[in-house]
Amino acid sequence: MDSATKTTSTSANPVRVRASELEGRGWLNTGGVELTLEKLRGKIVILDFWTFCCINCLHVLDELRPLETEFKDVLVTVGVHSPKFEHEADPVALASAVERYDIQHPVLDDPELVTWQAYAARAWPTLVVVDPEGYIVAHLSGEGHAAGLATLIPELIAEHEAKGTLHRGDGPYVAPEPVIRDLRFPGKVLPLTNGNFLVSDTGHHRLVETGPDLTTLVRTIGSGTKGFLDGTAEDAMFNEPHGLALLPEQLAASVGYDVVVADSVNHRLRGITLATGAVRTLAGNGIQRLLDAGPARVTDHGEAASETYLGTAPLEIALSSPWDVAYSSALETVVVAMAGTHQIFDFDPLSGAVTVIAGNGLEGLLDGPGAQAWFAQPSGVTEDAKGNIWVADSETSALRVLKFSDGGAVDVETALGEGLFDFGFRDGEAAQARLQHPLGVAVLPDGSVAVADTYNGAVRRYDPATKTVSTLARGLAEPSDVLLDETGEVPLLIVVESNKHQLIRLPLPKNALQVDEGAAQTQRPKTEVAPGELELTINFSAPTGQKLDDRWGDPTQLKVSSTPPELLLSGGGTSVGLHRTLVLAAGIPEGVLHLTARAAACDGPEDANGEIPDHAACHLYQQDWGIPVVLSAAGATELVLDLRGV
Repeated sequence: MDSATKTTSTSANPVRVRASELEGRGWLNTGGVELTLEKLRGKIVILDFWTFCCINCLHVLDELRPLETEFKDVLVTVGVHSPKFEHEADPVALASAVERYDIQHPVLDDPELVTWQAYAARAWPTLVVVDPEGYIVAHLSGEGHAAGLATLIPELIAEHEAKGTLHRGDGPYVAPEPVIRDLRFPGKVLPLTNGNFLVSDTGHHRLVETGPDLTTLVRTIGSGTKGFLDGTAEDAMFNEPHGLALLPEQLAASVGYDVVVADSVNHRLRGITLATGAVRTLAGNGIQRLLDAGPARVTDHGEAASETYLGTAPLEIALSSPWDVAYSSALETVVVAMAGTHQIFDFDPLSGAVTVIAGNGLEGLLDGPGAQAWFAQPSGVTEDAKGNIWVADSETSALRVLKFSDGGAVDVETALGEGLFDFGFRDGEAAQARLQHPLGVAVLPDGSVAVADTYNGAVRRYDPATKTVSTLARGLAEPSDVLLDETGEVPLLIVVESNKHQLIRLPLPKNALQVDEGAAQTQRPKTEVAPGELELTINFSAPTGQKLDDRWGDPTQLKVSSTPPELLLSGGGTSVGLHRTLVLAAGIPEGVLHLTARAAACDGPEDANGEIPDHAACHLYQQDWGIPVVLSAAGATELVLDLRGV
């Protein structure tokens, strides 16, 4: 493994590069107007390359909102939607996503990845900053760039005001007509002991208790205003709540609350007392956990300790987009699908302890001991009669299972699914079966597992005994959760049909469907590389006013692996530095390079000795890439990516 000592590289170039034109199928949030860069001349433009399945892209949407408000007269964000999954290329689904995530800027629909390729985007999310004269001034990958943009934008304002090339005034965003609904993009459903159901009314930022008919509104918990506030049912605030877990009665009496809520955008777990509707915070400090530190505690300096145990001061711990929760009778804790860090956490209501039980933070599909396994945006969890935890692993379109030994060890297995870029709609043997971005799971009476196969608009069934897959229902509008309902004479399925803003009951069919619409892969351009040595460089330059935090050694880190593993002969693993020499096997026709880059920089000013003061605010920059590659003798021998290139 060759790791260079150089810790920074910059893509700065004295030659100014003109931004490419914005091409796609159409525009949203413009009132029907087609935008061009010429029409945006005079504004600072941020192109946000995103896809609505991607949790990191959703994080960036929230990072950009304060900037859009502060600089609303000079800054225009343009979302360039470049889909990963087939379903995301559906214009109706995209319009629903733009409404769901309250996107208040123009969005270009780029289903053929035309603009994506013109700007050499390599990952979701990617940000490209274009100055008022139409030239590219920054190329940023991943999350955590808000502080740097908050410095860059005023610099561009000052420069272009002085040149007379900055035009202040309203931007091109046109708000759509509001629609009033009882539920708005509901996420998850939970049965209550009184026969009612609790629903996370995600788009309204509240919880709704319905009657047994799933439509009668009994009460709401939360004001319906997006935000964060503990308190009464009328005053409390949530921000896109999703998963719900009911505690056992005796445990609930001990801790003083009944339901645990995954409050996703607030990066917190919240507790609900059903008798009063009162809301409290159980875990999370509201700061998004950015590190892919694996099953580890993160120190103040961004270093990873080796423990899986994160501590018993739960309000001081950073979480990242908890998406679903389920009570585990085997562990006697609440299991959390931590979508933002690609891990499975748990929370002990009695002690307050928070622990990583599976996932090392790398994004992908890899089985094995919990500390070594990879997940990709886990979004649904449930427990079966044996105490196993089933996981809807959305970005790998996979169904995973956590199994616990008597000694407490955790093993992760994949029931169905192939990897980050493989999906489809195919029943039959699990080895060939395919899902498309599933979000929910439930265990059926016979021990099989129902899956809310969200982007296929279906409910699927996996039978562990026969290792086969079938279809229970299809033609649904982005089902985000599924629940077994045994309150009646015969078992039924309750499905949260998110994009129809409703919950429905479906019978369990005696003869499940057998569907084969084929397997597919994400249609991203593959990078042609030569076998043998490949020089990998990640460009990073700290924003103005920041300095690389080298107080504890090299503040950068690069992790490299591949699928299949045989593709990478050497250069894999984790080490400091943002340059690495890889050696690729000649006998492997194609594969995926998995790369994770991190850099830590802190705010100035420096002290008299040129050092960063201990009290300086520090920032972590991080991005995961999955680079599909094709090996060819005529391929490239160098791969250069931007973490933050200016």
